[in-house]
Amino acid sequence: MRRGGGRIVNPAPAGRAPVILLIGTVDTKSEEIAFLRGSVEHCGGTALVMDVGVLGRGSFTPDILNSEVAAAAGVSLRQVMDSGDENTSMKLMARGASLLATQWQIEGRFDGVLILGGTMGTDLALDVANALPLGCPKFVLSTIAYSPLIPPERIPADLIMQLWAGGLYGLNRLCKSALGQAAGAVVGACRARPVEVDQRPVVGMTSLGSSALTYMKRLKPELEARGYELAVFHTTGMGGRAFEDLARRGYFACVMDFSLQEVVNHLADSCVSAGRDRLLGAGSAGIPQIVAPGATDMVDFAAWTCCPDGYADRPVHEHNRLLASVCAKHDLRRSVARTIGERLALASGPACLLLPNRGIEEWDRPGEAMHDPEGLAAFMDEVGTAVSASTSVRHVEAHINDEAFVRAALEVFDAWVREGLVVPGVLDAVPVEATA
Repeated sequence: MRRGGGRIVNPAPAGRAPVILLIGTVDTKSEEIAFLRGSVEHCGGTALVMDVGVLGRGSFTPDILNSEVAAAAGVSLRQVMDSGDENTSMKLMARGASLLATQWQIEGRFDGVLILGGTMGTDLALDVANALPLGCPKFVLSTIAYSPLIPPERIPADLIMQLWAGGLYGLNRLCKSALGQAAGAVVGACRARPVEVDQRPVVGMTSLGSSALTYMKRLKPELEARGYELAVFHTTGMGGRAFEDLARRGYFACVMDFSLQEVVNHLADSCVSAGRDRLLGAGSAGIPQIVAPGATDMVDFAAWTCCPDGYADRPVHEHNRLLASVCAKHDLRRSVARTIGERLALASGPACLLLPNRGIEEWDRPGEAMHDPEGLAAFMDEVGTAVSASTSVRHVEAHINDEAFVRAALEVFDAWVREGLVVPGVLDAVPVEATA
């Protein structure tokens, strides 16, 4: 794939029935999986059944035997069965299933995946779903859907999950309803995926909505006029995770990572986190990255809960009934500056850090709730020593939402295009068309 070309998933050719990879324990759920296979076919798809059970044989022969799954993990089925406990056994099968699914997805052997199970099956399902790229339809039918038992960091950004009501043991009308809906959802998702005929390189951008950070409104037409497609990610946890996943897989020609408050949230143990790998994906893939510390002055929290411990005396901005933000303490802002410097130093591609000296989000302007010039000064002071020589640093005498910041970003971008660091845009690209 040409870097930045946006070709991660390969939709089924027009006219071909979508192939759905069904994963489950055929030894204990033969009846349910057989019904699910029939439901997929009824919805116009073709089912490919993978057995991840280890207790014995089911009532029908799956397309991928459990012995093949074990072999993909580098062990025999007997070794899996003799591994000592069910947790170890299922982790081995999860490894094998993930490796097989990843390879087959690359080869185009299936179009979407549907996995069913209780806690054991869901544990395996999350590994498989995380191994597949964003855009490949992933559906998990689980008896613990959206349960607090599932750590947020294990949920893929584009996962579809449904409660398997009444599905713990045997078929019944509730179970059949859930199975049928799941089959229809994954087949429909595969049919609705676009044919990726747009040849424009993709620029990945981050932003916190369109009120706290507004640069994307000016940058979008500018980048499109240069022959690029812009994809903007909402940095409220899952958006940052999707952004990092695509960057790591080489989806973008360049990134403009201008909203980094998920880094702050992770350091402050906020629930609104994209995980520990934020600001590492593009660098690990060698993708050119223009970075700015947008919204790094805030710690997010669920608005329907209490303000985080130790922040009761700090200013709060209530964005809506779901999301609120509290002004970060100065020691945290210094820690964020060091983290940004450390992560950019690991980049294998070009990195430029833009520092808007007059503010980093709309609510930190004079008179607004988050206005904290001392905090901004603390960040700028720390970042001056935290950034390594491998990272280009450019101060911008403007607020991040000002026109001058947009111009500074475009100057770096255009220079990299001229130098051959960013692939050139395509001005005569064919628009994306849907398959259905």
